[in-house]
Parts: sequence; structure tokens; C-alpha cells
Amino acid sequence: MSYCGIYTLANDHVYDQLVALLNSIEVNIGLDIPVCIIPFDRQLERVKQEVALRPNVSLFTDWDAIHRWETFAQDVIAAHPSAIATNFSHLRWCHGHLHRKFAAFDGEFDKFVFFDGDSLAMKPIDDIFGKLDRYDFVFDDWEHAKSNAKAALNISLIEATGQFNEDEIRERLHCSSFFGSKRGLFDVTTLQRLKDKLIHDQEISWVNGNGWWDDAFLFNYMTLSRDHKLFNFTRSKNGQERTGNCANADPFVAVEVLYNQQGLKPIHRIHYMGYSAGEFKRLCEGEDTGICYQDTFLSYRFLKQPDKKPKLLRKRNFFKVIAQQLKRIGGKISAKEIGITSQTNSLPSS
Repeated sequence: MSYCGIYTLANDHVYDQLVALLNSIEVNIGLDIPVCIIPFDRQLERVKQEVALRPNVSLFTDWDAIHRWETFAQDVIAAHPSAIATNFSHLRWCHGHLHRKFAAFDGEFDKFVFFDGDSLAMKPIDDIFGKLDRYDFVFDDWEHAKSNAKAALNISLIEATGQFNEDEIRERLHCSSFFGSKRGLFDVTTLQRLKDKLIHDQEISWVNGNGWWDDAFLFNYMTLSRDHKLFNFTRSKNGQERTGNCANADPFVAVEVLYNQQGLKPIHRIHYMGYSAGEFKRLCEGEDTGICYQDTFLSYRFLKQPDKKPKLLRKRNFFKVIAQQLKRIGGKISAKEIGITSQTNSLPSS
């Protein structure tokens, strides 16, 4: 019988989001399913205190696996033409901390589901574990619908090699914020073979230049092989399985949990992509930060501490809002100047 569980990636900086995720897992998936937290860095004092309170939660301790994935990511990213051209391989995006999530392939669970820390579980994941009897990877996202310019892989370049056509590439595109898979798919030998192809055969250029440092973009290359069987719920023939998942882009309806607005279809998770950990921290301190579905987040964050949940959210200071918007605009301009565009991630680099 397979040993199944959940992984996430966290540190003390995203403590509020971690607590909310763990509570949502308890409520909507189950009290007994094991959850393992992969350390984003060594800032883990509050995380360890939370783990001690939850018998089903543990901390990933195989640092050899973590460092192996970081080294792999850093080496192949540094070989990307965009990294070489811009000489920005030292930036925080290239440090490989987000790639630590792939240590899940070296973990204890035979089958697992990975949740990004800025997510809430909305329903059981038995359907994902069931799919893993037939597939190697299970996804639930709409990355395959993105334009060629924004896709994780350089579709035209790969197509020119004659190895894949566009339809074959596009149907395998996915994100890395939520996925199901199995232990052992990327052992040391496989990782070295991938590294050789990426660097020596220059297949790192298959990773699209607008996200050459990104863990999701690299993950798409790793799963492109026809040896891997992929299933994406958003490409299912069953319309009830095709839903949105992104808090700041998709419409949902709250009925105890969030449902896809069209058809009231249950969703696997709500992904608060694009919001910083600082915004969640201020929200938990009682500030209306404008996060979509923030009441849903607060209900899970303070599920076990209802007396600490903010009774009334105070409005944001107008000047602070303008300053934050200008900071975001400035960050986007700076990124554009060096050829970098990316989704905001809640986890900082150490």
C-alpha cells in the first residue's frame, strides 16, 4: 500500500500562510494525512514550534537532497543564454531556494501532492492520488493556455528540433505551485543526465527566456520527456474537473469553502499568487490589504485562535498604498530592464 502525503515549502517569513494552509488541509482533506514542510532556509523557529503542535506534520531533514537540487538548479540556470547575456546569475531568483520543493522527489511519500505555501486546500485530494496510479504527474492549472511568448518553454525553438510539435509541447505545459507525483522519478543518475543535456547539449535554451531562473519553467523541461505520463484536470474531458484556482484572476463563490463561480464546481485549492508575505502579515494584524478572498484566508489562519482573528479590518493608509504601488511599478521596470518578468512569490531569498 502506498504511503501518501503532502509537501509544502516554508520558513518563518511565511508563517501566517503556513498556518492557514495547514488548517485548511485539516478541515478539507483530513486530520491524519501526513504533511512535510521543506525548509526554504534556516529561519525555522516558528515553523518548528508549529510542527511540534501538530502530530501529522513534520520537517524535511534530508539536507543532502535539498543541496543536490539547489546545486542542480544553480548550475543549469547559470548556463542559460539570458543569464550569460545579462550577467545577473547572482540575483535572488537564481539562488535555487524555490527549487528546493523538488526535494519532494527524494522524500518519504510514495505518492505526494505539493502545495505552494500561498495556497489553501479546498477539497480532498483522493482524486489526485488515484490518478497517480496511471500517471507520473498530475496538475491543475491553465499554463497550457498561455501565449508562446509567456509559455514556460520556447515552443518554436523546441519544435524546430523536430522532436516535438507545438500541440505535444503545449499539452504538457504546467505550473509548479500545485502538483501530484511520485517518489524517485528524479534520482541522482536521472538528474545528472538532465544536467548534461541542459548544459552540454544546450537544451537549457528550451526554457523560455522570460523566466530562465524560474522553478516552474525548469520543471516544464524536466517533465517534457514522453517517458512521463501527465494529466491536467483543466484538460479533462469532464467539465466538472475544469476550474480556476488563482485568487486574483478567477471568480469564486464562498459556501463554507470556495467554489468555481461557473457551475459551482469544487476546486482543489485557492492560490494567492502575486501577494507578498508582508501583505498577509498586515492582514493578520487587522489591515485591509485588498487581498482577494481575504475573509476566507483569515478564517483558516485563525481557525484554532478565533479570539485573535481581527474583528474589523482598518482601511489602508492612502499614502502607503501609493508608495507600495510605486514600489511594485519600480520593481517591474527594473526587472524589465534586465530582461526579467516573473510572478511575485511570497518567499524571500535568504
